[in-house]
Amino acid sequence: MDRSPGRFSRLILETAPHGKELMTTPVVPTERSTREPSAPRVLVLGAHPDDAEFFAGGLLHAHRNQGATLRIISVTNGQSGHHEMPSDALVARRRTEAARSGSLLQSDYVTWDYPDGSLQPTLDVRESIIREIRTFRPDLVLTHRPFDYHPDHRAVGQAVQDASYMVMVPKIVPGYPPPSQEPIVAYMVDLFTRPAPFRPDTVLDASHYLENVLDMLACHESQFFEWMPWIDRTAHTMPNMLGMSEAERTLALRNWLRDWYLERTALRGDRFWNRAWGEQPTLVEAYEISEYAGKPSRERLASLFPKCQFV
Repeated sequence: MDRSPGRFSRLILETAPHGKELMTTPVVPTERSTREPSAPRVLVLGAHPDDAEFFAGGLLHAHRNQGATLRIISVTNGQSGHHEMPSDALVARRRTEAARSGSLLQSDYVTWDYPDGSLQPTLDVRESIIREIRTFRPDLVLTHRPFDYHPDHRAVGQAVQDASYMVMVPKIVPGYPPPSQEPIVAYMVDLFTRPAPFRPDTVLDASHYLENVLDMLACHESQFFEWMPWIDRTAHTMPNMLGMSEAERTLALRNWLRDWYLERTALRGDRFWNRAWGEQPTLVEAYEISEYAGKPSRERLASLFPKCQFV
């Protein structure tokens, strides 16, 4: 496999505004043993219950298989993601769905109380993120870019960006000591090009984890079998389950979900998979390293993105 350092080797020495030097040496990932005693701690800060598995389910399973400690946060409560259910009932349902999904990954899946659809990158949200990072002490934080179709996604991405330096400042959010090592922040894949396109630094063939990802997505019944077909105006593509047994119904929904998910993620491979790495996979994930947080060494990058190709 080609694991060339790509654009990491082209970084030019400069001093960040707060006095840190950006790395200047090529990042050449190295293999690490699955018995690594200090397996990474990985935190996902998504906007909604289901964002983590939709965008990063493959990488999370790769980490789980190597013994990493995982934690997933939904910053909003998911109250707006349905066309029929009352918000209070929906919030409770989505918390249950998220917890069930997290259990498949052997991960905590916590849903915060910020209202879905109304999130802003406020000081309160930023301080909640700082407390979370200082408490969990992740090596890697996965989140959205500040450029996205959904305002909640943009708000989380901006809040994480704003927290990335301040998390190391002791006088900010006192009572929660800063971590000894600044975490790496990486943006989960998106396909938007304005005002700036996604620029992948690592790309994962996630095909091996497709069924695991579908298992997690299927836990979110309110979203993928009710809300998404309605908001996408694709309810007519849902299987007709009249007269089906429970087993037949489960299989029909699973097959529909697989087709729906792969259709919506197909462009990832078209845009970000290098054919020099081999045939384009069924499912691709990609990640962009944030320049506002920690700077990864060769060894650290390899441990944080197992099984990945490097651009």
